[in-house]
Amino acid sequence: MSAPTFGQALDRPHNGFSALRLVLAVAVVVSHAFSVGSGDRLNEPLARATGYSLGAHAVNGFFAVSGFLVVMSLERRGPRAYAVARALRILPGVFVATLMIALVLGPALTRLPVGAYFADPGPWRFIGETLTRFKSNIPLPGVFADNPYRMPLGTVWTLKYEVLCYLGLLVVGLAGLLRPGPALALVAALALGFALAGFLYPDLSEGAQTRVRLALLFTSGAALYLWRDRLRHRVWPLAVLALAAALFQGTPPYRPLLCLAEAYGAIWLALSPALARPAFEPRADLSYGIYLYGWPIQQSLQSGLPGASPWLLLPIALALTGFVALVSWIAVERPALRLKARMPRARQRRVAPS
Repeated sequence: MSAPTFGQALDRPHNGFSALRLVLAVAVVVSHAFSVGSGDRLNEPLARATGYSLGAHAVNGFFAVSGFLVVMSLERRGPRAYAVARALRILPGVFVATLMIALVLGPALTRLPVGAYFADPGPWRFIGETLTRFKSNIPLPGVFADNPYRMPLGTVWTLKYEVLCYLGLLVVGLAGLLRPGPALALVAALALGFALAGFLYPDLSEGAQTRVRLALLFTSGAALYLWRDRLRHRVWPLAVLALAAALFQGTPPYRPLLCLAEAYGAIWLALSPALARPAFEPRADLSYGIYLYGWPIQQSLQSGLPGASPWLLLPIALALTGFVALVSWIAVERPALRLKARMPRARQRRVAPS
């Protein structure tokens, strides 16, 4: 029997996008258990083996899934409703998280008197830079002073690239280029450019690599959606891409091949029949809250128990993060999504909230 297309798999009553995003968010917290205490982002076996930490691989998956689902959002909602939907999904959660960290967590943990803390420009700079530029490296006065990292919201930097991808997609859609051919051409251009940059600039900065990497992942996810009615849901392309990445490890083509493998793998997994079951659909979408609050909670535990083993702190961090993420979902994110649900859509498909 022929394998279904990606589009046919997407039309099933259930899929694994919510479950996959939850696993990816937890993977980020697990990865940070190593780096929060050591100050070394590559202080884990996976980073030494692949060049990327577990958290970086999880971010790769997030961007591929986001590209797939967000193109669907633009296609079925139209440009205006799409822009409002993106804002409602991203901004309320990060707005509340930023205020909670600056105005509640900061005063509770600072070494300064509370009056001196609020008199310092640091909290207000943190709020402004986080909400306008998604900066992750802004410290709060007297907070986490002895931690290897001082920033209290260390994951928010990815939202800058997420928003840029949203805007780029909107421009492409308004230009009438949201079609399979241009999408595939853009993926090929980004992948070849990423490899060529590795040849020409061996010392290319991590920031520049990150920008290209995340754009490639998002675009790959978007292209998989646009090709959904032509691509069969088969595992062999994933095996080929993964094998090619392994064979080219240590050379410039390795990174783009790895990105392509992880983008295809994330969408293939989310649409697999094994995950297309109601039992695997979380009752609450905690992934965004876990992603936002995992770092400040881990930083707080590290500050209070500086000599504790990461393996001791990790279960506590996961439990606390899960609880705070649930509160964020109930009090902030779900009400915002209800506003989004009232907007018109061109075609209804049952997928994870995007």
